[in-house]
Amino acid sequence: MKYYIIAGEASGDLHASNLMKALIQEDEHAEFRFWGGDLMQAVGGTLVKHYRDLAFMGFVEVFMNLRVILKNIKFCKQDILNYQPDALILIDYPGFNMRIAEFAKQKNIATHYYISPQIWAWKENRIKKIKRDIDQMYVILPFEKDFYEKKHDYPVCFVGHPLLDAIADRKPVDIEKFRKENDLNDKPIIALLPGSRKQEIAKMLTVMLKMVDKFTDFQFVIAGAPSQNLEFYQQFFSDKCIAIVENKTYDLLSVSHAALVTSGTATLETALFKVPEVVCYKGSTISYQIGKRLIKNIKYISLVNLILDRESVTELIQDNFNEKQLEDELFKILDHKNREILFDDYYDLEQKLGGKGASEKTAKLIIKNS
Repeated sequence: MKYYIIAGEASGDLHASNLMKALIQEDEHAEFRFWGGDLMQAVGGTLVKHYRDLAFMGFVEVFMNLRVILKNIKFCKQDILNYQPDALILIDYPGFNMRIAEFAKQKNIATHYYISPQIWAWKENRIKKIKRDIDQMYVILPFEKDFYEKKHDYPVCFVGHPLLDAIADRKPVDIEKFRKENDLNDKPIIALLPGSRKQEIAKMLTVMLKMVDKFTDFQFVIAGAPSQNLEFYQQFFSDKCIAIVENKTYDLLSVSHAALVTSGTATLETALFKVPEVVCYKGSTISYQIGKRLIKNIKYISLVNLILDRESVTELIQDNFNEKQLEDELFKILDHKNREILFDDYYDLEQKLGGKGASEKTAKLIIKNS
């Protein structure tokens, strides 16, 4: 079969690449054409556009780049028509993918959505378009199944979370070798995960790096996103000796003592690596104010707290993400008693996410339903 896949972010690239591997196991004639990143490209097929050229964060940024976005949508529609896939697979990235789904449905192309848009948080009215345009929805968070089926009478498949597979299938990291290869010393590591987009990295690192001189018994290491180069990061700490680990976030988390993490999938990844964390977020003032008024149905922004339905990890949002509060919260997660409580919460989190095999389950369902 021919598969056309659209992933617009780093996390989508990871999950789509593992789904592609699973599809190959189930379909020896699988062919891929996709929007994604380096991980998908490593599996094979034709990369149409890299996600680094697609990621615009916040309402203001999207508005400023609207012409580029509309041009990409037009190009994508024609590219799908030219390719004539047996299945269109959409990975999260709803602002773009929902427009493509509507088009594909009109052209009688089978539409599969893997990793649901977070309509339970905001834009719940998207359920009408999902019911109309998506043939099959595969959800990865346990509460999403009830949301779709009980609240909106729309059947979905809960396949488990693909991060469980991505983490479990990794080879153990040799910490001494890792330190040597990345010029790290013997101090415990505090990982900094500032995100993957330029706008958010700039906002996050500006505050995160202020912790370096306050916690001198630790070394701070930045998880460099594959979409950014070293020079971009170095402008934020020209006067400090900070290490950057490029495109090895999982290796870094596996050897870290604590982490400061920008809200997003990385908060869940950090928890699954059993690393105590402080969740951080700061957007542009306009984008934040708009978002605050639109997002009314959820109590938390981190996936860890949302899944557990309680405040397990501290969330520092907007004005609360400042030097003083970040210092206080980092000090707390370095305390032994607080760490034990977090580890217990992380165990509960893993149980709620279900077992391994999300990619394999989804691949089989896509082939069956195409």
